Amino acid sequence: MRISEVRELNDTELVKELGDQERALMNLRFRKATMQLTNTNELGNTRKSIARIKTVIREREITANLDAAKAEGE
Repeated sequence: MRISEVRELNDTELVKELGDQERALMNLRFRKATMQLTNTNELGNTRKSIARIKTVIREREITANLDAAKAEGE
């Protein structure tokens, strides 16, 4: 999932996608352990997707906190 695609999702979709990606990572790890995983690049791609999603979630939290602080200061 590209960062532009992640940024287009709303907050509830981000949380849902994060759960889906974490579940997919767990399944990929099981497949690797049982020697059923043919494309090991999938592990890295899934971890990167999780990191992108968490980054966007954190960016939105910081922005919300800054907006709240500005509103409180005015």
